[in-house]
Amino acid sequence: MLVLLVGAATACTASEPEAETPGLAARGTTLTTAKPARQNLDNRVSLSGKVTINPVFGVVAPVAGQIRYRDVEQPRSTPTKPTRVASIWAKGRSHRVDVPAGAVFAGRLLDDRSTVAVGMPVVSAKRVGYGLVAEIDGAQAYQISDSVATVQAQIKNGPGPFACKVLGTIAALPAGTIPDPPAPEPSTDPSAGPGAPPAPARPDPGRPVEPSEPTGMRLVCAAPSNVKLINGAVATLEVVTARAKDALVLPVEAVAGGQGSGKVDVVGPDGSRETRDVVLGLSDGKVVQIKSGLTGDETVAVPGPNLPPAKPGQPGGPADPMGGK
Repeated sequence: MLVLLVGAATACTASEPEAETPGLAARGTTLTTAKPARQNLDNRVSLSGKVTINPVFGVVAPVAGQIRYRDVEQPRSTPTKPTRVASIWAKGRSHRVDVPAGAVFAGRLLDDRSTVAVGMPVVSAKRVGYGLVAEIDGAQAYQISDSVATVQAQIKNGPGPFACKVLGTIAALPAGTIPDPPAPEPSTDPSAGPGAPPAPARPDPGRPVEPSEPTGMRLVCAAPSNVKLINGAVATLEVVTARAKDALVLPVEAVAGGQGSGKVDVVGPDGSRETRDVVLGLSDGKVVQIKSGLTGDETVAVPGPNLPPAKPGQPGGPADPMGGK
């Protein structure tokens, strides 16, 4: 009886099909792909700021050359036109340095007749009234330096979003200096003797302005006049640093690299991969602009290629003197 049972069990087992283990794709097989697309792209940086009364900002040299400051009389009311405060002399030509309307001169930042570079802060100015101020750290500075396209502001639990006009530069400023007005010229009347009356006093220069104190890196902007502001209110400033229209883009996961250069894996009709170098542009964190290296008709593997680790002495390697990771 035992023999029959064993035989029956063996017969059953032999007649059943073998159970198959779910197969895995061969190593290197591309399972996900993407095709380049075109869209408008903005590069944005979000900053935390607040509403401030009479914020200080810097005015920069429009060209490289030698600066020659002017004696500036302080206005009796808020200026409605730009105030000329200095000139930059370059190749025999004079280039104006103006404090914009709505602000007053707050200090010289360099010695008179100093040689300056284009974009260097040369005077400080003080906006009359409210402004929005956002402090900037070193990592953000190079993202937005010299490339602020637009700023949108939102007051926490208040008005917004609204366009905020950028004032001056984001660079840190040294303390400003305001020289004393020149002494009145002595009388040239030959008949004037020791007992002659003193020369007429100079006109009242207006309300005195304290020289500006040093600042860190900051972005200062002005809200439209119809926006109600409260000193000290917290705000968020969204800075658009660059724009690209009809840009060729890929998902960021499809691209390896950064800082302007990268690599992608182009998938052929037979599933083979070809790694290509590409030039990168703007990114919004979801997609990245491909400035060159692709035509737009390719199929690209996702994720992108694995880059080899940096060698010692290369940026990002173990002996990188700049501290790269």
